[in-house]
Amino acid sequence: MGLRRFFAKEKDFGIPIVSVGNIVVGGTGKTPFLIELLARYPKAFVISRGYGRQSSGYLLVSQDGKILVDVDKSADEPMLIAQLAKECSVIVSEDRKFAIKKAQEMGAKVIFLDDGFNQVGIKKFNILLKSENSSNTLPMPAGPYREFSFFERCSDIVAIEGIDFARSVDFENLGKKMVLVTAISNPERLDRFLPKGIVGKYYFRDHSYFDEDNLKEILAREGADRLLVTQKDLVKMVDFKLPLAIIKLKLEIKEYIFDAVDNYIKGESGER
Repeated sequence: MGLRRFFAKEKDFGIPIVSVGNIVVGGTGKTPFLIELLARYPKAFVISRGYGRQSSGYLLVSQDGKILVDVDKSADEPMLIAQLAKECSVIVSEDRKFAIKKAQEMGAKVIFLDDGFNQVGIKKFNILLKSENSSNTLPMPAGPYREFSFFERCSDIVAIEGIDFARSVDFENLGKKMVLVTAISNPERLDRFLPKGIVGKYYFRDHSYFDEDNLKEILAREGADRLLVTQKDLVKMVDFKLPLAIIKLKLEIKEYIFDAVDNYIKGESGER
């Protein structure tokens, strides 16, 4: 990664490109952060690698809010973005440069890269998300960093959770006895938000798909009346006939970040 950063030449695609990413392994709130940004740019295009999908290559997940594929083809996070950013278009592709060109062919005026910090060779505005308690700054396997920590300087904004943005949680359809079932990274980060009535917790590998019969067995085993799931999990359970309670995560982002993104997009678009 260090060699790539030193030797890569940035390609200017002539369009505003905003990346939301991180430099550590695990979840830092990239998807909800991106969704909050997209609320201000309703016709934007989003490009994601689509990690965990059961497909490959370029795929148009949604166009102008119309969802075109199933979640197994898109992966969970791009599908969640497509569902919540209701007027945007979402693309998954391992080749981000190819996807950018395809988005331009479809008339994109602004593009957001999901988890794009390590996508060198693309001229873009980098927002890097960090946890407040990032004490170990060593790269893997000695620490949680994907690359050397000093590459944070390659970002335009370092947004720290608890300082520059904060999470808030709402719930839908809560029950009296619930089992938490989730396939997100670092699921323990949900603990401080959990409501009363949790009788069990089941953690699946990040991006895992669920089996309906297995979830029914978990409900019966724990004597619960609901499964408690995140919105990211929910997109993989849409056809399940199960009693579900939903954790709805929202981020409160400092206004200066919105202003910085807006100024970048206006500047790259030639607006005054």
